[in-house]
Amino acid sequence: MSPEKPSYIERDCAHLIHPLHNRALQQSEHVWIKGEGAVLTDADGRQYLDALSGLWNVVAGHGRSELADAAAAQMKTLSYCSGYSGSSNPRAIELGEKLAELSYPSINRFFLTSGGGESSDTSFKTARYYWRAKGKPDKTKVISRQWGYHGVTLAAMSATGIASYWPMFEPRVPGFLHIPSPYPYRYESPGGESAGIAAANELENAILREGPETVAMFLAEPVQGAGGVIVPQDDYFPRIREICDQYDVLLVSDEVITGFGRTGRMFGLQHWGIEPDMMQFAKAITSGYFPLGGVGVNDEIASTLDEGESVWMHAYTYSAHPVGCAVALRNIEIILDEDFPGQAERKGNYLLERLQRALAEHPHVGEVRGLGLMAGIEYVADKSTKDEFPVEEKVGARIHQAAQKRGLFSRLRGDVFCIAPPIVTSEEQLDAIADILRESTEEVLG
Repeated sequence: MSPEKPSYIERDCAHLIHPLHNRALQQSEHVWIKGEGAVLTDADGRQYLDALSGLWNVVAGHGRSELADAAAAQMKTLSYCSGYSGSSNPRAIELGEKLAELSYPSINRFFLTSGGGESSDTSFKTARYYWRAKGKPDKTKVISRQWGYHGVTLAAMSATGIASYWPMFEPRVPGFLHIPSPYPYRYESPGGESAGIAAANELENAILREGPETVAMFLAEPVQGAGGVIVPQDDYFPRIREICDQYDVLLVSDEVITGFGRTGRMFGLQHWGIEPDMMQFAKAITSGYFPLGGVGVNDEIASTLDEGESVWMHAYTYSAHPVGCAVALRNIEIILDEDFPGQAERKGNYLLERLQRALAEHPHVGEVRGLGLMAGIEYVADKSTKDEFPVEEKVGARIHQAAQKRGLFSRLRGDVFCIAPPIVTSEEQLDAIADILRESTEEVLG
């Protein structure tokens, strides 16, 4: 360990509270001082493959001077201005135009936020406003899914379907409920229909239980990311679209992780040929170089906002931030010029094949799965029964520690190891990810 690192850790513990705060974990934390491409450097001089692109967001890789230059140029010209009605700026206007070109055909209007949690709250409020303007004020409920992650503001946490986020902050916001995830590895169809259709019909059942006149929206990630990289069955989302249409429920796609090329398409639901009514985004729009997110709404919702008798009383100080918009515009140029969707598809297929070769036959690897350049390895106590390890064994955490010893850093959901490296990651680095995980798995599980 370098002489500086203990001082960093001591000062950190004295003055910072971290996301998902864990004092014990901070005693042995990484202090990241540099990033280049797919590699992070700790204050002790050790290098690590960034197997999760920071937090799913650094798609263009670390150290892109083009993005720093775009931010600096905008800061020198106009560092900040209000985005409230009555004010705008050229970069925000240009970004709206570019997003309309790239997005689903029916989505042409955008509200900009500082990140994913704000985008979730924006969707909830927009759905309520929309239905109230349509004369259906009782349509307020939000349905989402187990293992869905939508942020941790109080409302977004209530939509998030990962139960460990709830206990210390109960009661959750009323009017949020969850249905089972399609989770192909674990969801069991009641029989007589495909698992994808059965899982989608869980939404219909929930709408009928609650009353269609009370349900405003269904919120879903095309691929559930933080919940364990859960890729749905091919017939799942087309049936979801049918159900939302049948019962007048808005379909909101949470593209915070899947947007801007990660899955091998520009946006996730493009895999299944359907369009949402609203789309949330953040993370990859700036490759994490500036906090920026947003919500795109379809033309019908946009017209309702334009024609509404009441002002849409929703706002953030940093909405349409000119520097964030400038970085996003330059980052989108990189995404298009370097064909990130195509790269993610090719490299993702390569990585998945390498991971399957390295791990799929191991007696405690239940499944290796993925779509585009995102993958998950699910460890189980018994492969034949899919039984999970006891929580106290901390198998996932131990494999993560073993991987870090070998120069690989990522995140987990329990005993599911999540992987989503920067799109610019080389094949040699993808090989290293697979090799390190094989060695780490064998160290911990034999």
